[in-house]
Amino acid sequence: MSRTPLPGAWTGAKLERSGQWLRAFDDGHRAEIAAALAAVTAAGLPETGFGRADFPLDRTATLLAEVAGELETGCGAVRLQGLDVERYDEAALRRIFWGIGAHLGVALYQNSQGEIMGAVRDEGGTMPAPGKVLDSRARARSTGPLRFHTDRCDVIALLAARNSKAGGISKLASIKTIHNEMLRRRPDLLELLFQPYWRRRAEDIEAAKLGRFVALPVFGLRDGQLTSQYSRTFVEQAQEDPGIPRLTAAQDEALDLLAEIAEASCLHAPFAPGDIQLLNNHVVYHGRTAYENDAAAGQERLLLRLWLAMPGSRALPPGFETYWGDTAAGVVRGGTLQADGRRSPGVSAAARMVPALA
Repeated sequence: MSRTPLPGAWTGAKLERSGQWLRAFDDGHRAEIAAALAAVTAAGLPETGFGRADFPLDRTATLLAEVAGELETGCGAVRLQGLDVERYDEAALRRIFWGIGAHLGVALYQNSQGEIMGAVRDEGGTMPAPGKVLDSRARARSTGPLRFHTDRCDVIALLAARNSKAGGISKLASIKTIHNEMLRRRPDLLELLFQPYWRRRAEDIEAAKLGRFVALPVFGLRDGQLTSQYSRTFVEQAQEDPGIPRLTAAQDEALDLLAEIAEASCLHAPFAPGDIQLLNNHVVYHGRTAYENDAAAGQERLLLRLWLAMPGSRALPPGFETYWGDTAAGVVRGGTLQADGRRSPGVSAAARMVPALA
């Protein structure tokens, strides 16, 4: 199939120079957020689960709409800076983060235990023994590095509450850049990434219903828009099962080249406390460097995490429903299906569309 370079590709160096992905809260935004927090606290609302109307952000909503536009039609990454986290305890930060997320999209369950807001901190996670699946929580909740990957949501949002003593640098890579560079250097290997790769699913309800393994391309196109679903760890775990077809040498080489280009072209973006990083998983890979905590000095890394389904999300390529549950634009998809059939606590099992944002 004849392929052409995709517009909108970027390198880390260019994105850093342009500052295109940076946005900032000003004093008015911070005051509005503090007032909204006071309202939900006074009403006795829980840390998560309340709606946009409970957390009024009339002025800040304009900034968040700009953020949503950059995520879907711009570079696919936004770093929102300047939230004054030192004013708040962790419970207050969770309410603030949930409220901001509610103005962007619908939060999805992140695992089969019903986790709706993750706390990414060191919990001593290690790599699994052969044949065991390491889920996203265990990978993230260690001090080790994370390879480039995507999560099963339209947008992943991370709020930096505390930094570690050293390391933990966020790494972002443009999937379009990887596509274009592979097209230039090795179109034969690029073509393989548009063919199915077997992956092992996380151990959840969908794996029990549909099988532990799924064959899905790394890259897919629909309506001229590129989407990628990628975790080499899950590909490698599938290869541990004797019933799964063996990767060819060329398929492995394609993954090697993808990783090489991602590393060479990525943005290294250290977090500052109060940063909120939002990434469109369809067009941006993310990873991180290893980090070191210092508990005695209070330098223990803590990120809060939301997975969001977005009202302006793109349609996904045919076949991606085996992993996402649905491929239509603007629907509640991805996340982790629960026993009651829901992917989000705020959306009924029968609903498909992300509610339109006011």
